Amino acid sequence: MSPTPDSSKPLPLYKSFVASAIAACTAETLTIPLDTAKVRLQIQGHVEGTPKYKGLIGTVATVAREEGPLALWKGLEPGLHRQCLFGGLRIGLYDPVKAFYIKTLGIDPNKDAPFALKVSAGLTTGALGIAIASPTDLVKVRMQTEGKLPEGAPKKYPNAFRAYGIIAREEGVVKGLWRGIGPNVARNAIVNASELATYDQVKATLLATGIFEDGIPCHLASGLGAGFFAVICGSPVDVVKSRMMGDVNHKYAGVLDCFVKTFKTEGLLAFYSGFIPNFARLGSWNAAMFLTVEQVKKLMRGPDD
Repeated sequence: MSPTPDSSKPLPLYKSFVASAIAACTAETLTIPLDTAKVRLQIQGHVEGTPKYKGLIGTVATVAREEGPLALWKGLEPGLHRQCLFGGLRIGLYDPVKAFYIKTLGIDPNKDAPFALKVSAGLTTGALGIAIASPTDLVKVRMQTEGKLPEGAPKKYPNAFRAYGIIAREEGVVKGLWRGIGPNVARNAIVNASELATYDQVKATLLATGIFEDGIPCHLASGLGAGFFAVICGSPVDVVKSRMMGDVNHKYAGVLDCFVKTFKTEGLLAFYSGFIPNFARLGSWNAAMFLTVEQVKKLMRGPDD
């Protein structure tokens, strides 16, 4: 009889990366219409007069009516590029990095790791992953914010691969493709730490009650909790990131300038612009991602893992 795989033991790095990339791409495909609505709500502070988009459902309806339902999936191609690379790195590296910190600090690996250590592992993998994958994020935002074009007018970004080349040629490789890297690293490090550390902690807490088993209800509840805390912590830098990346007219001189101008002209609540669609997006994204990654890891786990 073959030994039962230990679900608490980290998978080999390559398996963890593949499982995480599959889960992240699945969640991205299912929830990107909500992300498109969130981005449109966040950047409309650029526009003078009456806001065009109002609320999650209203924004989804407006985009679908004016640009067609498929417009809600604008940015899916670079979104999948992003999730394959960034999702695979930030999620796939989390358990190995956490195990490294546990070993380095001499913590008992048989006990639940301190929450601060989980946060540190999430900050590390989030910052590392997005530092590499930031151009995919920028192209995704640019494609999502490209509104309805006049009849017969060509799209500026016909597809993601051409968009990378267009931006690099017109704006520079580093200054263009890595534009907004500061708030993007800050946002994704914070969100990643919030998501992964919270999921890890909520899951451990639920399992410790004896009411939940390590199964789908526990994974869904933990994923929703992770999404909520990620939005609370990451929304201000997410708004700035979206505005910086969508700022093709160079309205903002830098990250600090974007923070200051947004605060002066729109107030503190502007940093939580699109909060409901952001939570709807991140809550459902995390629920779908964590549920998928747990199932994929079970399928990939061999007797020696």
